[in-house]
Amino acid sequence: MTIQCPTPRHEDERVLLGHGAGGRLTAELLDTLLLPALGAPPGPLEDAAVLPPVGLPVISTDSFVVSPLFFPGGDIGSLAVHGTVNDLAMRGAEPVALAVALVIEEGLPLAQLRSVVESLGKAAAEAEVPVVTGDTKVVGRGAADRLFITTTGVGRRIPALHPSAARTRPHDAILLSGPIGLHGTAVLSTREGLGFEADIASDSRPLHRLVRALAPLGSDIHTLRDPTRGGLAATLNEIAAASGTGALIEETAVPVPGPVAAACDLLGLDPLHVANEGCLVACVPEARADDVLDAMRGVPEGAAAVPIGRTTAAHPGRVELRTRVGSHRVIDMPLGEQLPRIC
Repeated sequence: MTIQCPTPRHEDERVLLGHGAGGRLTAELLDTLLLPALGAPPGPLEDAAVLPPVGLPVISTDSFVVSPLFFPGGDIGSLAVHGTVNDLAMRGAEPVALAVALVIEEGLPLAQLRSVVESLGKAAAEAEVPVVTGDTKVVGRGAADRLFITTTGVGRRIPALHPSAARTRPHDAILLSGPIGLHGTAVLSTREGLGFEADIASDSRPLHRLVRALAPLGSDIHTLRDPTRGGLAATLNEIAAASGTGALIEETAVPVPGPVAAACDLLGLDPLHVANEGCLVACVPEARADDVLDAMRGVPEGAAAVPIGRTTAAHPGRVELRTRVGSHRVIDMPLGEQLPRIC
C-alpha cells in the first residue's frame, strides 16, 4: 500500500521574505532544509558557536541587508559590527577579530561606499576589535540592492560566563537592558518616509562591555540573548523552546518609548515583534536579580535595565503576557516578516 502525504512539497516552492524573519518560517527552513543538509547535531541554536578546545574561541557570522543603507542612529556599516559583536557577547565572549565581506552592486556611488566603510571602521575601533581580513565582490546592476555586508567575528570566552538559551530554569527573573522597538521603527520610518525618524533613532550599539560587567555574577547568568529579528517575542519563544520553561511577562513592565508605541499603533505593529539592535534579555535566578540589575545599570548600555517577568514550570515552552487589565494572552513566535530588510 502506498501512503501519500496529503500536503506534498513541490519542487517549485520558493524562498519567501518571511524565511529570513526569525519566526516560524525561519525555524521550518532550518529544521527541514539547512540543518539536515549540513549534518548539524541536535541541540539549541545559539547566536555563536564555541570552538574546541572548550572555552577558548567563539565564532559567529551574520549577513546584513538593511534597507535603507543609512538610518537615524546608524547605517549598514556600524550595524554589521554591532550585530556580530553582540552575537559573540550573548555567548559570554569578548570580540577578538572581525572578517568583513562586501557584495556591492555596480553603480553604487563611491561616496556612499566610503561613508559605509568609514562608519564600519569607526564602529570596530570603538568596540576595540580589529578587522583582520575580508573580501569584496561587485555584481551587475539589479543583481543586488546596492550593498550587502557579511561579518564573521571571533571572540574569547570570559571564563566566568557560560550563558546559553538552554540554561534558563523555572523561577528565573527575566531582565531587559533597555527599551524596545527603536531600531525597527527607525529603519521603517526612514524607508517609507513616515516622518517618525525625527523622534526615533536606532538603538544599534555594541553590548560586550555590558556583558563584561556581568562577569562577577558568573554562573548566575543563565541566558543572554539580543532580541533582533522577530523582536522580544521571538527571543522569549526561542528561550522557552530551548530550555523547556514557560514565561510570564508583565505588559506594564516592558519599556516601549512613546514614539515607538505611536508608530506601532499607526502601522498596526506589535512592539514585541519589532527588531532591536542595542538591548539584551537576561535570565537569572530571582534571588540574584537585584545584583544583576545593579551591575547592568552600572554601565551606559544597561542604565535603563528593568525586570519584565519571570520563567515558570506551569506551561513549558509557552510565553504569556499579563496585560494592563490583568488578562493573559499568549505571545506567539512571529510567523513571518513584519518588517523585511531590517538588519
